[in-house]
This record gives sequence, C-alpha cells and structure tokens, in this order.
Amino acid sequence: MIAWSKDDERLKEGISLWFGKFDEDRPRYGREPAFPREPWLAVMESGILRLPFDEKWGGLGQSLLTTMYVLEELGRCCRNTGLNFGITTHMVSTGVALQRFGSTALKDAHLPQVCAGTAVGTHAVTEPDSGSDALGMRTTATADGDCYRLSGAKAFVGNGPVADLVVVYARTEPAAGPLGVTAFLVARDTPGLTFGDPVEGTGLKSAPLCSLFLDDCRVPRTHILGRVGAGLLVLDHVRTWEILCCFIVGTGEIRRRLDRCVAYAGERSAFGRSVGGFQAVAKRIVDMKIGLEMSRKWLYDTAEKFTAGRKVTADLATAKLVADRIAATLGLGRAA
Repeated sequence: MIAWSKDDERLKEGISLWFGKFDEDRPRYGREPAFPREPWLAVMESGILRLPFDEKWGGLGQSLLTTMYVLEELGRCCRNTGLNFGITTHMVSTGVALQRFGSTALKDAHLPQVCAGTAVGTHAVTEPDSGSDALGMRTTATADGDCYRLSGAKAFVGNGPVADLVVVYARTEPAAGPLGVTAFLVARDTPGLTFGDPVEGTGLKSAPLCSLFLDDCRVPRTHILGRVGAGLLVLDHVRTWEILCCFIVGTGEIRRRLDRCVAYAGERSAFGRSVGGFQAVAKRIVDMKIGLEMSRKWLYDTAEKFTAGRKVTADLATAKLVADRIAATLGLGRAA
C-alpha cells in the first residue's frame, strides 16, 4: 500500500477536525429531504472542497491520491452520507471537469467559487428516456453564431435543487456517434434553464435530486469544456474521478461500521465470555476486514495507475465490484 507522507497526514488531520461540524444536526437531515445548508458552511470553511485544485484558483494543489486519502477519513467520521455525496458531486462533476477541460478564462471566472463552495456544482447526464446511456441522450445543442442553443431534459441531477453551476452534456452532432456529444458549463440563472422539484434519493435525504429542463437555453461557445464533440472524453475523465472518490468515501463508511462491530463484539458477553471469542463471530469480522483492505487496495492502486496516464477501464470495474460487495454485506450499497 501507499506510504503516506507527513504532509498528507497533517492535511488529513487538519481537515478532519471539521468533520464533527459536518455531522451536526444529522438526525434532522436524515428525516427531511433538504440540502444541509448549515453543515455546508463548515464544509466551505474546512477547505476540503479545495483539495484537488491548483493554488492559482484558490485550491490546495493536492493529488488525486491525497484527495482520496482525506475523503476516506470523511466517510469514516461523517455519518451524513447525503452531505458526503454532495461534496464529491460538487468537487468532481464540476470542479474536476472545469479544471481539466475549461479555458483559462472560464476557470478564472468560476473555479475560485467552486473551490470556496460559494457556487455549488453538479452535472446533468441522465435523461428520462435513456437513463445514463450517454450515446442515447436526446438533449441537443444547436450552433447559433457565437452560442449554442440547448434543448432537452435531464433527470436525477445530484445537488440540482441548490446548484449554481451545471455541466450539461448535449448532442451537438446526432450522426457523429461518440464524437457528437459536447459538455457545456451552464449557470443557474441562464434563460431557458429551469429546475424541477426536489426528489428524495433512497438513503440520501440530505442530497435531494431534481430534474432539469432546457428550453432553447442559449450558452456561449466559450462555455464549452474541451472542444465540440469531445463531451464523452470529458465524461470519461469525470466518471473515473467520481467512482474513485465516491467509493473511497464508502470504504471510510465501511471502516466505521467495522470498528463498531469489533467494539460491540468485545463488549457483548454470552456464556461467560465476549462474543468476539466465538469462531463464527470472529470469522465474520475477519472477512469484513479482508474485504475492506481489498477495496482500499483496488481503489488506491487504480488511482495510481490512472494518475500515471495508464488505461484503467478493467481496474475501475473490478474496484467497483470489490468495494460494492463488501459494502453490501454491511448494508452500505454504493452507486456511481
């Protein structure tokens, strides 16, 4: 496994001091489908949203691996899973896409607000008819001088009810197949862009979703991420980050559950000794520990390979499968 530096350790410990504030009033956010506004203020102050972004735009300049290291601790310490989901959605779907593919002018205009958390980000991929099949999307973007006019509908937009910036994927050339999709950065107040009512996600009440509607929404060409027709390249990069970050948060949640199981097995007694001394119980705990470490290894090894510029399609699929299986044993199924 990776040998973390002292700087990595200090960064994780410093940001983790805020995780108690992230968790404040969690029972209320577990009952009501509402974005956790008060905890989000603590998120902004903590600096966690700044992790993977360049210092010139207000970021902390950290690598993907270090970012994952801190996010794993977030999963272990913060039980507000909806807030955790909102953090990774904001950071990756908008921030990572903008930093990697946005023009300098576009980054200058928006990335500082993304780093600070004053502008909440998301992306819109899924559609009512085609689901997450990017090649089957029907949202269109038609060239009109120095702009594109976007029309269509998106569904299940994470952070949507409160999003200020949305990366919208739309088809610019219907006959071009994989080269016919383009990514646009769209501000919430853009005429023609409207948001539906919040929809509660299963197990993520504090991360409400919504639909998004585009009615001849006029977006400047300068707001294209990457280039025309390269939207699936943007999405592939973003989804790799998204899977690695979401699932590493999940391993933190698994570690918290495992720690509780170990503690309970030591406290609970039966037949004159702690239940942790029974072979059946001990075996289950050992299996959970092995599953956790397998998940961590696959995720971090895949991140190292991705950072080195190598293809990780198979590694990513395996990491998802391994992490999801151990999560399922603890009732912590993930989706990405």
